[in-house]
Amino acid sequence: MNASDLVIVGGGPAGMVAGLLFARAGARTIVVEKHGDFLRDFRGDTVHPSTLELMRELGLLEAFLKRPHDEVREITARVADRRIVVADFSHLPVACKFIALMPQWDFLDFVAEEARHYPTFELRMNAEVVDLIEEGGRIAGVTLKDGTQLRARLVIAADGRGSILRDKAGFAKRDLGAPIDVLWFRLPKGRVAHGETGGTFGAGTFVVQLDRGDYWQCAFVVAKGGASEVEARGIAAFRADVAGAAPDLADVVGELESWDQVKLLSVSLDRLETWSRPGLLAIGDAAHAMSPVGGVGINLAIQDAVAAANILAAPLSAGEPVDSRLDKVRARRLLPVRIVQRVQKAVHDRILAPTIHRRAVLQDVPLLLRLFDRLPPLRRLPARLLGLGIRREHIASPDAGLRRP
Repeated sequence: MNASDLVIVGGGPAGMVAGLLFARAGARTIVVEKHGDFLRDFRGDTVHPSTLELMRELGLLEAFLKRPHDEVREITARVADRRIVVADFSHLPVACKFIALMPQWDFLDFVAEEARHYPTFELRMNAEVVDLIEEGGRIAGVTLKDGTQLRARLVIAADGRGSILRDKAGFAKRDLGAPIDVLWFRLPKGRVAHGETGGTFGAGTFVVQLDRGDYWQCAFVVAKGGASEVEARGIAAFRADVAGAAPDLADVVGELESWDQVKLLSVSLDRLETWSRPGLLAIGDAAHAMSPVGGVGINLAIQDAVAAANILAAPLSAGEPVDSRLDKVRARRLLPVRIVQRVQKAVHDRILAPTIHRRAVLQDVPLLLRLFDRLPPLRRLPARLLGLGIRREHIASPDAGLRRP
């Protein structure tokens, strides 16, 4: 089999967006995904304004927003029986001044459909990668579980926080530590004109409620490794904990009838010391696992994909060597990763861990939250950090003009 220009391992947001951009530039691209579809519950569903702006730059925004979605225009926190707006997206300098909540499988299906318009793109489902092919000191492709070898001039590892490729490549990882885990579940709700998305500080816990129109997508924060203790107490006790932490859920929490309805997310916060070696580049969670704090992990991964295409797509599609350029992707993306991880760790260590471990009950609104309430312009800063991030990427990779109707 002739080698491709690029094999991307992992059909998540980073892998699919990279596949679209590299194929658009004319690089012969194969994306391999180990599952047969994208239907996984409780994957991140937040499409931030930075990603929506990328869709606009690609001329895809109108079609994208035809997919069912909900719009979040502000983020709230509820503490000591008060509701505080902490982020207001209405002032962002972009076309879409909101976070779009869309099931991740719909997002991935949309990107896959667009990528299939390019003859240089191929998506292989049910294709699990188990090893790297190494020849002459560089990575030359991957081996699938069924023994198939896919050779390429470049392999991109976009296979998430449990990346097999970063382990096979021997990349050193720096673990920043995460003192929390998250239990995800859904609860029904009535559809309202203006939904509310935010978090509630309850008695010794923190509950996030994402308004998905006719249901809440909820995250219940527990101490690292504490999910087994919560489960041992029984589902009835868990329902009581949820209702106690977020009283507005008390009327619907009875819909949680078994642990089958609850999904554990083991939170990680880490990053690779180096993201590449000859013939191989790691991006997204494979390069830097993010906490769910702020819901920015997906969008950081997509920004990695855009940066990789901006730096590598043109020379790769022209048949030029790219090994000397691989570390430029890390150099470009390391600052925003470091800053976001530093903020997430501070939230873990200074807010969430003390609340969870000490079973603290906040009787008063902390000073910082009171400032957001008294000085509305302050809400623009977290909105910009959450919505647009740091060192935001724009589409600069070429369009080879290969798109078919």
